[in-house]
Order: sequence, then structure tokens, then C-alpha cells
Amino acid sequence: MPVLLFGAVCPLREAIAQDPFEIAVYGAETAPRKVWELETHMSYIARGTTAFEGPVAPSEHQFHLALELTRGITDHWEVTAYLLSAYRPGPGVEYAGWRVRSRVRAPESWRLPVDLGIAAELEFSPAAYDETTTGLEIRPILEKRIGRVQLQLNPVIERALTTTSGEGEWEVEPSGRVGIAVSKRVALSVEYYGKTGLFGSALPGSQQVHQFYPGVDLRLGDDIELNMGVGFGTTTSGNRLVLKSRFEVPLGH
Repeated sequence: MPVLLFGAVCPLREAIAQDPFEIAVYGAETAPRKVWELETHMSYIARGTTAFEGPVAPSEHQFHLALELTRGITDHWEVTAYLLSAYRPGPGVEYAGWRVRSRVRAPESWRLPVDLGIAAELEFSPAAYDETTTGLEIRPILEKRIGRVQLQLNPVIERALTTTSGEGEWEVEPSGRVGIAVSKRVALSVEYYGKTGLFGSALPGSQQVHQFYPGVDLRLGDDIELNMGVGFGTTTSGNRLVLKSRFEVPLGH
């Protein structure tokens, strides 16, 4: 691919604040009807875990790659399939799981004050890359444009269906983005990813995760987009340094 994406992620659900293979805040827009889109996410772990946590491998110096193929089913509904791979010191390149996602958005004819959408995703991961080997993610999407400013919020809800420890719980992992258009081709942005606890039970401050990603969004063509950013964690429970990017291109009908 013409773009290399870098990022630092930690594979354990207890220690991350964003998807290990897709560090992104979702907008409400869906792929047009009958149109295919390809999106790539790659990540390099600059500073991560250095010891095994049960079967989960240390994340430091891992490279992650996610390939996403999306099909617009209707004007307001899309379906996406992911293939995940990774490189880690020792074993080298490995299969790292797969996912399937369905996303819908509210029609413009509803004339809502904000753009609304919701995505549901099933995740399947080897134990070496995630303690949750099967998971469900529900992602509400809220978006609002005010002049040059774009606001996006994803109050993500996750459920571990099968884990290496045999226990599954609902978790809340909020994320958000503020973008400011500098020109028709360039926008500056800041993304936030957090982990504050489970329903009815907040994590202690030492276990919470708060990460910020200043970045830039480039429109390389009418429908080709590139995002690059650097993330910083404010607590020791999450990663302290993250470099990441995302590349999206339409494939046509």
C-alpha cells in the first residue's frame, strides 16, 4: 500500500483505550449504495508491554495491519469485513484475527440537529493478541459540523463473549474527535480515547486510561483520505506514545 501507518497499542483489554488494530473515531457517513471501499490501518508499538500477561504477548515493537473492505448496501447502511495481521519479535508475521461490522446512519430527511449512526461489530482474535478472543462492540456515533469545526463522539460499549480467563463483562470506552479544516485538502485534529470502567463500577484513577492523538487529515483526491497522528497517554495503565495513520480509497461499483 502507498501509505504506512504506525501506532502503539496494548493487546490486553484491561490496558487499552482504543481498538488495538484500528485507532479511529467513527463518523456517521456510510459508503454509498453498491460502492466498495478499502481502508488500511497499520501500527507500530514504540512503547508497550514488555512481559506476557497470561497468553497475551508483550506488545512492544509489534507491527499491526488491518485491511477493511466495505460495501454500501443502501444509502444508509454498509457492511465491512476485516482481516488482521501482525509482526512481533520472535514469531514474525502472524494471523491476528478477523471482524465483521454493520453500520447504519440516520437519513438526512430526518433533519436531526446532529448526524447519528450506530455500528455493531463482532471481533475474533488469537489469545496472543487479545485476552478477549471473541467480543461484541456497540458504537453509537454522534457528529456535528459547525463552520470549519467537526465534532465526533463514540461512546463505545463492549462485551467480552469469550476470554482466556473465562469471564466476560460489559465495558465503556469513550472516544471523540475535534477537527478543524485549514483548507479544502487539509484538516487538523485531536482524538481522545479513554477507559474509565464498567457499568456501575468506575476504575481507580491509577487504572484509568486517557490518550490524546493530535494529527492531520489530508484529502489526496475527491474520495482518497489519509490520516496521520501521534498519541500520548497520560496514565501508566495505557500506552504513553502512539504513532498512527489511516488510508481510505474507494474501489468503485
